[in-house]
Amino acid sequence: MAERFEIVEKALLAMLEGKKYATLRDILSTMNPSDVAGLFDGLEEKQIPLMYRLLPKELAAETFVEMEPEAQELLIRGFSDNELKEVLDELYVDDAADLVEEMPANVVKRILKNADPEMRSSINQILRYPESSAGSIMTTEYVSLRPSMTVEEAILRIRRQGVDKETIYTCYVTAKDRTLIGMVTVKDLLLAEDDEMKIEEIMLTNVIFVNTLSDQEEVAKMLSKYNFLAMPVVDGEGRMVGIVTFDDAMDVLEEEATEDMELMGGMTPSEKPYLRSSAFELFKNRIPWLMLMMVSATFTGLIMTAFEDALAAQIALSAFIPMLMGTGGNSGSQSSVTVIRGLSLGELDFSDIGIILWKEIRTALMCGIALALVCFGKIWLVDHLLLGNENITLMVDLVVCCALCVTVVVAKIVGCLLPMAAKAVKLDPAVMASPFISTIVDALSLLVYFLFAKTLLHI
Repeated sequence: MAERFEIVEKALLAMLEGKKYATLRDILSTMNPSDVAGLFDGLEEKQIPLMYRLLPKELAAETFVEMEPEAQELLIRGFSDNELKEVLDELYVDDAADLVEEMPANVVKRILKNADPEMRSSINQILRYPESSAGSIMTTEYVSLRPSMTVEEAILRIRRQGVDKETIYTCYVTAKDRTLIGMVTVKDLLLAEDDEMKIEEIMLTNVIFVNTLSDQEEVAKMLSKYNFLAMPVVDGEGRMVGIVTFDDAMDVLEEEATEDMELMGGMTPSEKPYLRSSAFELFKNRIPWLMLMMVSATFTGLIMTAFEDALAAQIALSAFIPMLMGTGGNSGSQSSVTVIRGLSLGELDFSDIGIILWKEIRTALMCGIALALVCFGKIWLVDHLLLGNENITLMVDLVVCCALCVTVVVAKIVGCLLPMAAKAVKLDPAVMASPFISTIVDALSLLVYFLFAKTLLHI
């Protein structure tokens, strides 16, 4: 599918360069707005306004929402006031609010100047809510019904108002003071036995809703859990102020997943796609974590320095240090990723720490013993007998395997406890992922290794 679209994209760009505008316009009018927006990524700056003006009015507005902020800004700067107003009139309020958040101050002034008073008020209302809250991603365009309405009156209202609403399938029943008291679907209305039935007779009163200050990630999870198309948002007094639609929830989940992946990779999350980020921006996002890891890794060097006499007395021990550190780091990462995922999905909570710890200890013991047995056979059969390394004695083999088993147990305990600790102090658990855990486990694995060596080899 991706290859086919790439071929179509090349053909369309060739039409643009060949000035076959009529044919290009006819093809573009049949395409999905998201696919059309993707075409703009391959255009030069001077071609973007030309391509955009070929789009039919409605498609142009829908495409504009899907475009990258840089292309949007370029177009807005080239729009006349009338053209900008036409685009804004076609946008939903939440999309307009997102646009305002992305643009520089001088562009925002033009947007607000050309927006109609109602939209300007709605945009300002959304922008007042804290970032990452339900209020910041909601739209105020939803269908509101009264409990005293008949089914026929409700359907007529949907027909009249629905064209300007983001979704009409789910309608919300509110009192005169906008207090949310129920919900009804278009299916319920169409299948009602009598057109004269009151909405209050068929509406669902046990409505699941969120507050304007609820965390946007929690809202997205609730939409996924209950399979809703939209989630009603109420203020502190229970009055309905908007809805969060599933497409906005998907964007939130994608952003949160991307942020977690970057944190787990030891980077500061970036708001720009990779290809649109400069080398200096990537440097700024990565260098603080690399500095932190480098400084924390000095503990590993201090431990090796403290036990350098033991290494000198039994030089064979140094050959197995990379294997121990690598296995410990991998073991810790396995536990941390599992726990971080559980915390992100809401499957785990800090109150589960006892269950998690006990399960990880049992898992670690089984993994550690299995690895130690295989390692013991490999060292004795390959390193000692096959390669003839006389420095590797039975006691050296035993030291390595005992240290390996304990290292795996320690690593898995650290791997599960650190994300839980981060969650307890209101940090993102993803911070305590591979790079951070590996650095801690490296130091602990060396400490365990040399303590076993001093104890069993008397060095």
